[in-house]
Amino acid sequence: MISRPTELNLLRNQLTEFLRSRHLRKTPERYAILDKAVYLSAHFEVDKLYNALEEEGYHVSRATVYNTLELLCEAGILNRHIFATNQARYELARGSHLHLICRKCGKIREIDDPSLTSRLLTEEYPGFTPEYSSSSVYGLCDDCASSS
Repeated sequence: MISRPTELNLLRNQLTEFLRSRHLRKTPERYAILDKAVYLSAHFEVDKLYNALEEEGYHVSRATVYNTLELLCEAGILNRHIFATNQARYELARGSHLHLICRKCGKIREIDDPSLTSRLLTEEYPGFTPEYSSSSVYGLCDDCASSS
């Protein structure tokens, strides 16, 4: 795994190149949102990111946060997921993996299943070119299963 400072520098460069290629402004707000997304890393909701920025005294509008998250998805830096709650969650784009989601407590665990993700990405789909895959499996985590 890449260390956070190294990873952050790579992602900042990726964002800079994306913004440059689209002739978009390189605003401090966009980079602050990227920095906080890297810090939060896994399956965060917009409110969690927004509140984390506010707690550090960095005031940006919710619209800026939403727009920047969509921009980061377009740039291939983040992936957006809609799980059972129907609320978007974001994570760093780190390749294909499975999400194991507890129906009771909502905890999300990631696992790699190279054979499954490889098959999904190498499958031929007419009129479509896969870039990454994300699958969700719903059930009960060990803690919730043992308390039932």
